[in-house]
Formats: sequence, structure tokens, C-alpha cells
Amino acid sequence: MRILLSNDDGYFAPGIEVLAAALAPVADVTVVAPERDRSGASNSLTLDRPLRLRRSANGYYFVNGTPTDCVHLAVTGMLDHVPDMVISGINLGANMGDDTIYSGTVAAATEGYLLGVPAMAISLTSKCGAHFATAARIARELVERFQRHPFNTPVLLNVNVPDEPEIHGVRLTRLGRRHKAEKVVSQVTPRGETVYWVGAAGEAADAGEGTDFHAIANGFVSVTPLQIDLTHAGQIGTVRDWLSQ
Repeated sequence: MRILLSNDDGYFAPGIEVLAAALAPVADVTVVAPERDRSGASNSLTLDRPLRLRRSANGYYFVNGTPTDCVHLAVTGMLDHVPDMVISGINLGANMGDDTIYSGTVAAATEGYLLGVPAMAISLTSKCGAHFATAARIARELVERFQRHPFNTPVLLNVNVPDEPEIHGVRLTRLGRRHKAEKVVSQVTPRGETVYWVGAAGEAADAGEGTDFHAIANGFVSVTPLQIDLTHAGQIGTVRDWLSQ
């Protein structure tokens, strides 16, 4: 099995190193990741300048672009084969609910999915990063399950793992929802210029049983299948009527 591994924290991040080591015994792993932290880059592609592919001393490839750039470049130009799976992570921090829209981790996996490759994004749900090994173990177990029972069609899985040494199990979930984000934080520089920091994400609003938030809060791994169709089917009739007025 051949796996393309990427992330949004950068090729030097501890999460990708732990994940690559965990997957190496069961797959041929190629790492192509951003040259720096590109958290929050979402699905952006770099179209205003050329991309450069370099190789670090540990054998990882890195790109002066976004997570999406990394996967797109690897699958459509760099590799001489189509990978059997694209995996993105291990992200330092959760990617649940609305976070998935902004996440570069999820975006890297999404690009693989859009290119017809089964893909998985995996995140550790804290900023402490105490138990990357737990998330790596879960990722390997899911890969081994995929090897035994491959899907008939490409899938896009968003996986979140509690930052704990042991977990209670794995739950199939849907995305929850957050309250609106907190206000931006303003700050005056030594030169008198006002600058702004994006505020923290809001608390979970839809976090009931069955959501990714609920699974993580109760010590379970959350596995959510995602799709790319953003069509709001429930509003088709409403907009049709509005257009006909």
C-alpha cells in the first residue's frame, strides 16, 4: 500500500513525524508537506507564483505553498503513481464542526478525495500534544482496516482523537456546530498602528449525541465521513419561488 502523507503544521511538525513512523511498517509512505505552518489555509491553491519542491535531510519533501498545493503537486506531477490513500495530520488541535471549513489539515485530505483518492484527516484534540502516539495508533488501525476492507468508492474521513493515552472506542459521527467566533483582538504596535488578531473559535452549540463534539467529550474517537457538495437542497424550493417572483 502506498500512502501520501501531508499536513498543515509543516513538514517539521512532530505530528507528521510520529504518524509517518507509525505507518511505515504497513505502507510505503511519501511525505509532502508545507515548508511552514499553514494552519487555517483551507482549500486555497497558489496560483500567483511557482511552487518549489525540496527534500529535507530526513527524506520528507516540502513545498512553499498550502496543504492543498502539496497534495495537488504530488498526485498530479511529482509521484509516478497514484497513491492508495492520502492522509493528513496528525494536526495539533481539533478539527470539528465548523472548523473543517477553515482547516488546512482537512483541506489536504479533501484535495486527495477530489483527485479520486480515498483520504483521511486526523487531528489530536488539544494544543498540548501529549499523546500523538494515540492518534498515530488510531490512524494505523484505520489504515489496516482499509487494507482488509477497502471502500468501493473514494471516501473522505475526518478523524479526531482525544489527547489521552487510552480511548474508550471509536464512534461514527456527524459534524457539530459552534457558536459564532469571539471578536477580533486589537493591539497597538510600537509604531502606533492598530493590528488585529482573529478571535478564538466559539463554544460548541450543536454538541449533542451523535456529533463529533459529543464523542470527543466522552473519550471516544470521532470518525465523520465528509462530502464536498455544498448545495443547500432544503432551500432549492425557496430560492426557486424567490426567482420566479
